[in-house]
Amino acid sequence: MPITELLEQNAEKLSDKTALVEINPEIQEMRRVTWKEYELIEQGSSETYRREITWSVFNEKANRCANLLISRGIKKGDKVGILLMNGLEWLPIYFGILKTGALAVPLNYRYTSGEIKYCLELADTNAIVFGPEFIGRMEEICDSIPKVKLLFYVGDNCPTFAENYLHLAANHSSTAPDIKLADSDDAAIYFSSGTTGFPKAILHNHESLMHSCRVEQNHHGQTEEDVFLCIPPLYHTGAKMHWFGSLISGSKAVLLKGVKPKNILRAVSDEKCTIVWLLVPWAQDILDAIDSGEIRLDEYETKQWRLMHIGAQPVPPSLIKRWKAVFPDHQYDTNYGLSESIGPGCVHLGVENIHKVGAIGVPGFGWEVRIVDENRNTVPKGEVGELAVKGPGVMTCYYKDQKATDEVLADGWLFTGDMAQEDEDGFIYLVDRKKDVIISGGENIYPVQIEDFLRSNDKIKDVAVIGLPDHRLGEITAAIIEIKPDMSCTEEEIEEFCKAMPRYKRPHKIIFADVPRNPTGKIEKPKLRKMYCGESLVASQIKG
Repeated sequence: MPITELLEQNAEKLSDKTALVEINPEIQEMRRVTWKEYELIEQGSSETYRREITWSVFNEKANRCANLLISRGIKKGDKVGILLMNGLEWLPIYFGILKTGALAVPLNYRYTSGEIKYCLELADTNAIVFGPEFIGRMEEICDSIPKVKLLFYVGDNCPTFAENYLHLAANHSSTAPDIKLADSDDAAIYFSSGTTGFPKAILHNHESLMHSCRVEQNHHGQTEEDVFLCIPPLYHTGAKMHWFGSLISGSKAVLLKGVKPKNILRAVSDEKCTIVWLLVPWAQDILDAIDSGEIRLDEYETKQWRLMHIGAQPVPPSLIKRWKAVFPDHQYDTNYGLSESIGPGCVHLGVENIHKVGAIGVPGFGWEVRIVDENRNTVPKGEVGELAVKGPGVMTCYYKDQKATDEVLADGWLFTGDMAQEDEDGFIYLVDRKKDVIISGGENIYPVQIEDFLRSNDKIKDVAVIGLPDHRLGEITAAIIEIKPDMSCTEEEIEEFCKAMPRYKRPHKIIFADVPRNPTGKIEKPKLRKMYCGESLVASQIKG
């Protein structure tokens, strides 16, 4: 069934139950309000530390959005962009768009004005809903996107080139529009992270979205009593599809702005969160804050927290070992996925398989998996090949890009570009991105393996390994290492530590610097290659 029906069912059966909570610690810190602040901080201000809506209000807001869009000419098959930071408005707008039969087109909040314009044009977008953080970027391009006829603004002080969404939506009916939807109808366009150039537009239908709901609940067992803490940006399939577990179970979700360890623990404690999805850096920061004494766990209520899971990137086994030492009762899962496979879950470890930490896991609910060679023939267990997945969550296509579609889709299989291998027990280990593999002197070197090893060093906070051009070997490995705060480390220490690895895997260059990551936690290796490839590398400096 179309995913909008889940929202309507929740509104009918769980009408007065809380669906979404938004917490903005910045307002609390700025205004010095108490943790349990439910009212407006200033009369007439839309800024409040904590806001919430019920399932019935969620559905009504989605219906008002849909009726507004329909009244302005949006019809089935049109596309409506969303350029908003996480907040209570985000998901009702998303579902309002779907209820019109149009396609939701979420946009990365880090996009420049040029990237916003590129994506809007690529997706043939007819309208956009944007927030105050993007006024400047939208003003730069509003006269050069003629296909985008409607510009709706969510927030105070509406700019002159846009219309006030909240005022207009409030004056439209809260009754669902009479638009018939089918599983095969197009539902959304997401954008690839652009790690190989400009983002591609990824087209999904309602069946994909619904399958993601079922996968998430099957893997993590959400019930009506669970509370999911959502921190990553909703424009990305990772955060959205994990929240789909809340949608299908009718349970509460908390949208937390910011990633400070104290704020995460306070949200878990006061909102009684049971499930938290973290990225690797956030989990590391929480553990570091506990180790340093900045956070005292006895000041927080965490007994109800049953599951911590991580996705979007390879997870160092050493991190989970540290986590389980601090939170021994937590279930743990890791989820692998791509926007092309409607986000996380086509492969997952499974909470019952913590003894296999380091693997990305086994095929997810309703998914098939193969590891193939360059001719797309299945390789024997233990050999490295490209990971391919098949299931109801595979994208329809790259929108308006048949060539790119044909490169990754064949007979229902999605060829991910990730290199993996399967052990004797059927568990899959991610080796690296196909395009990140370093070939040095004819030897294939997989950066993830080196990164996992280096992260086991107690002084290292984060690390990225890339290939640098070399006239003799073709490429050599370089490790960009971010040291933990208040610690010092030398190149000689790292070299000594690396002697536990085979010689060919040891980094040729050590560079002490910050490791850039995008909002979904992935290392921005193209940025690192641009910084360091082709340049004469200055001798590594001691950080201390």
